[in-house]
Amino acid sequence: MKRICLSVIGLFLVMFAAFAQPGGRDTSQYKPRKLSFEEANLVSSYYKQDGNNSAVEGGRGSEKLSDISNTLDVKFIRWDKQDRKHSYVGEIGMDHYTSASSDKINPNTLSSASHSDTRLYPSFSWNMENLQKGSTIGAGVSLSSEYDYTSIGVHVDYAQKTKNRNGEFSAKGQVYLDKLKYILPVELRTSGNPNSNNGEGDNYSSKSRNSYSGSLSYSQIVNTRLQLMFIADLVYQQGYLGLPFHRVYLQGRPTTAVVENLPDTRMKIPLGFRANYFVGDKVILRSFYRYYTDDWGLSSHTVQLESSVKVSPFLSITPFYRYYTQTAVDYFAPYLTHKTTDQYYTSNYDLSAFNSNFYGAGFKITPTKGVFGIQRLTMLELRYGHYTRTTGLSSDIISMNLKFK
Repeated sequence: MKRICLSVIGLFLVMFAAFAQPGGRDTSQYKPRKLSFEEANLVSSYYKQDGNNSAVEGGRGSEKLSDISNTLDVKFIRWDKQDRKHSYVGEIGMDHYTSASSDKINPNTLSSASHSDTRLYPSFSWNMENLQKGSTIGAGVSLSSEYDYTSIGVHVDYAQKTKNRNGEFSAKGQVYLDKLKYILPVELRTSGNPNSNNGEGDNYSSKSRNSYSGSLSYSQIVNTRLQLMFIADLVYQQGYLGLPFHRVYLQGRPTTAVVENLPDTRMKIPLGFRANYFVGDKVILRSFYRYYTDDWGLSSHTVQLESSVKVSPFLSITPFYRYYTQTAVDYFAPYLTHKTTDQYYTSNYDLSAFNSNFYGAGFKITPTKGVFGIQRLTMLELRYGHYTRTTGLSSDIISMNLKFK
């Protein structure tokens, strides 16, 4: 894991050296006709969790997991002859996790291949902003790949400012085409099952799932202190929407597992609202509310509050808090609770009823002479958050963001 983190940081430093020429010119008014580097961001995080409701073991067992994540994005811009700004963003991400519950897919091994995995997720996006018309169009592609899962995504988006430039309407469409290996729990792998191998090698069959989403939003600058945004999304999923290694134990069958079974379609409707209020030059209050509902019976409410306090011109502190509550899907039940007559069933506690709290703080420094005296390293941000929910799951995450211009 250390090797992965150091490799990504090394890549960032190589790129940093390539662009960090001494005595750089003032680019505040300069509009390059040729492709020009604008900024890069390196975000690294460490996440760990623990709990006792593993879906791999039918709603019981350890949920211990750790994850190291690194993402690097690089942005280039140019201006065309019509004075339109083109932005190109390339991003590469890498996660490496270890999971006690995933290792229970095949508990007969000392440490199976599912105990840990590495995920790679590159993406590329482009957008063109017409400052005179106040419009922006864009598109992008993405890929995510790990041992048992691959996903290809595409998106298009459009935004239009109002005549007075105080409001903006935006629309976005996304499609994700996913493939996952049909890896059953080891005890359910038989030669007569056409959807699994005999437990040896990697010759698993695969299942697909497709996700289609559309998003509409409108933002408005009410006055010099208040900004509002309204968000409406619609998401439709089709295909295999469960996971083949999630066990379910039915009533009266404590030693015989079945694979969770969920509908092959799902419609999701999230509705959101943001409000940012500038108390003064030194304090910004940010709030967010989201209501979510779907046709599996799950509904939820999210409330988030965040404040950015500028301690000095170069240092700000950002405490935050998020409260979340949800109902269970119609198909959830704990260990040994599902009936043999149920058509659909899952013991995944992510789909159960629970409340959660997530709180923490971050600090950001933006010194005029650069972070650690490196002029082009313009920002360092560190954040820490602690998460708890009423099912007993708890987690911690710490992240670092470096910005280079």
